Amino acid sequence: MKKNLIIFGTRPEAIKMVPLVKAFQSDSSFETKVCVTAQHREMLDQVLNFFDIRPDFDLNLMRQGQNLYNLTADIIIGLKAVLEEYKPDYVFVHGDTTTTMASAIAAFYAGARVCHVEAGLKTYNKRSPFPEEMNRQVAGRICDYHFAPTESAKNNLLLENVLERDILVTGNTVIDAIFDSVERVKGLENKEINTLKNILDSSKKLFWSQGIEEKTMVRAL
Repeated sequence: MKKNLIIFGTRPEAIKMVPLVKAFQSDSSFETKVCVTAQHREMLDQVLNFFDIRPDFDLNLMRQGQNLYNLTADIIIGLKAVLEEYKPDYVFVHGDTTTTMASAIAAFYAGARVCHVEAGLKTYNKRSPFPEEMNRQVAGRICDYHFAPTESAKNNLLLENVLERDILVTGNTVIDAIFDSVERVKGLENKEINTLKNILDSSKKLFWSQGIEEKTMVRAL
C-alpha cells in the first residue's frame, strides 16, 4: 500500500487541501496522513475544526516575531523527524507558501515523490508576489507530479519543459471545498448563520466578491 503525506500550514492551503484529504482517506488503496506546520495557527485551526480534520503530525511552528529565515529552517528541520518516521511514498504540497517550498525541499531530501497541487501559476517576476513566486518556482522544480488548475497553468509548465505525462489539469479544489461547506453549514446551529438563512433567498445563486477594502455578498440575477 502506497503511503501519502499531505502537508499544509495556512488557512488557504487547508481549505484547498481538505477535499484531497477526504478523498484519500476514503480510499483504502492508500494510507494517508496529514501534517500541519501551523505557519498560521489560529486561522488554520478554524479550517481544521470546521472540516473535522485531525492532523497526524502538528509541528506547531508559529511564533511571535516569525520571519522567513527561521520559518523556512524550522519547517525543514521539523519535517525531518516526520518523514523519517512515516516514510511516505508521496508528499502533497499546495500552492506557493513558505510551507509549500520548504516541505518540497524536505520531501526531496527524504526521497519521496513530491506532488504539487495548484501547480503552474506563475508571474515570472521573482519579487512579485514576494515570496510566493519564488516559493512556487522552487517547489515546481522539485515536484514529480504537477496538478494544474487550468489549461493556462499547464501551458506554463510545458514551457518550463515539464513533461506532459507529469501534468494533470484538475480544476481548483476550492470548488470541492465550497460544496462540502454548503452541506456542513446546513446542519450547523449558529446565530450568524441562522440570520443569513433568514435573510437570503435560497432560490437565488450567490457569489462572494472580495475587494481590497470591503467584502460584499452579491445576489446573482
